[in-house]
Amino acid sequence: FTSTRDIHSEISQTRKMKNSRFQEYTGSNFLRQRLVLATITSRSVRISNIRTRDDDPGLQEAEAGFVRLLDKMTNGSKVEVNETGTQLTYQPGVLLGGRVEHQCSNARGVGYWLEPILALAPFCKNPLHLILTGVTNNQVDPSPDYIKASCLPVLRKFLLDDTGLELNVTKRGAAPGGGGQVVLKCPVKKSPRPVQVLDQGKIKRIRGVAWGVRVSPSVANRVVESAKGKLLQFIPDIYIYTDHMTGGKSGNSPGFGLVLTAETNTGTFLSAEVCSNPAGGGDGPTVPEELGVKGAQLLMEEIFRGGCADSLSQSLAVVLMGLGPPDVSKYMVGPLSPYTVQCLRHVRDFMDLTFKLETLVREDEEDRTLRMGADKVVLTCVGVGFTNLSKRQT
Repeated sequence: FTSTRDIHSEISQTRKMKNSRFQEYTGSNFLRQRLVLATITSRSVRISNIRTRDDDPGLQEAEAGFVRLLDKMTNGSKVEVNETGTQLTYQPGVLLGGRVEHQCSNARGVGYWLEPILALAPFCKNPLHLILTGVTNNQVDPSPDYIKASCLPVLRKFLLDDTGLELNVTKRGAAPGGGGQVVLKCPVKKSPRPVQVLDQGKIKRIRGVAWGVRVSPSVANRVVESAKGKLLQFIPDIYIYTDHMTGGKSGNSPGFGLVLTAETNTGTFLSAEVCSNPAGGGDGPTVPEELGVKGAQLLMEEIFRGGCADSLSQSLAVVLMGLGPPDVSKYMVGPLSPYTVQCLRHVRDFMDLTFKLETLVREDEEDRTLRMGADKVVLTCVGVGFTNLSKRQT
């Protein structure tokens, strides 16, 4: 005797089996994450109901640009978008790499494209040489300097040999006009290695870059002075470079900003950045001194959060841990950002891998007065044993 409930559950399971060719999602959130994980794991994904209730429904220009960039980097990818742009079907091909040039939409900064590509870059067939042009610095997306300071050290921990891993800003373009150019070079790897990164260490020095384009060179110096004034109360070893690009390298719009990085004695980097209001926007001009103080405060907040990966690079660490060999990887981070929480869910969907999360309590910190900063989380997982099959065997 079979109950009706059992029959219904069997029917729903068979339906799921039929549709299991596609990983199904709804909504426009975390689109890049889903497409990157689909590409690495070679699983097809269908995303529906993309901004169906908005006045401007469907994929935005930047999202369509990201799909086009993935298409350029791969061979054999199939992308289908319906007439209204509210449904996207993506069947990933083989990651080719090589020299790829992409013109980014000025609606977002190049960090929108650069940040998720870092998880794909080491697993191409040929070493990746990616040239992105567009807005390098804005208030929404991480700048190339921020990604270089925050994500590249995390990526290096997972690569045994990082020779040839570079990220350079050849032209700087502030929002809204853009005109900047960024070059990413990444070597090819067979698989990421397992890591045990549990010691954050103590902050030993702070470095930074204050940049300015199409503004007076003294603006960057004013930003540096105010930021140093705040940070020198805590640590003496501070050096902030000024980067003032002129002529053809300075893009199409005026702007200035600051990227700060705190380095610990165990080789961990915690970073933060600020950028001036875009020219012609409704927020008015930015005072350089206020921007410098704000940048210093954001860095202190990042140091308070702590961990061995800052809030920008947490999700990159999660993906690379999941792809590692079938060995235990551990990584200590500060409080998880909402983006990382969703990344853990997507890793579970695409790789069938669940992380163990536990709050770290050290023996010497049991006394609350000695505890420094926010509670730390230890991420633990056993990798799925991903190998880059398209890498040439030598």
